[in-house]
Amino acid sequence: MRGIRGAITVKENTEKEMLDAAERLFKEVFSQNKVQPEDVCSIFVSVTEDINAVFPAKALRRIEGNWDYVPIMCMNEVPVPGSLKKCIRVMVHVNTETAQQDIQHVYLEEAVKLRPDLKQEKDPAVN
Repeated sequence: MRGIRGAITVKENTEKEMLDAAERLFKEVFSQNKVQPEDVCSIFVSVTEDINAVFPAKALRRIEGNWDYVPIMCMNEVPVPGSLKKCIRVMVHVNTETAQQDIQHVYLEEAVKLRPDLKQEKDPAVN
């Protein structure tokens, strides 16, 4: 089993923006790591205290496939002073034979600042 990290930021605390961002993040994590619903043990989603318009887990149910059966839980991120704002983070627990160093963690928008030590894939939405 491996954990796959991901994060994305939003500009506004709205249901639409949060769900669109969370869906984009989920799709990137799944695509870059070739994850199928049956590979996923569970998903944890955290949000910073400044975004609360919707549970971002709801975005998983918008993705085509058998994602309805994947256990997912939302929680608040620890509000550390000076930390990144308006951020949605995910931890996807998957059954995989992929080596730890080959897991592709995904950081989009302002969240790229969270882990500059990790090799970042180019975000296709950014020109």
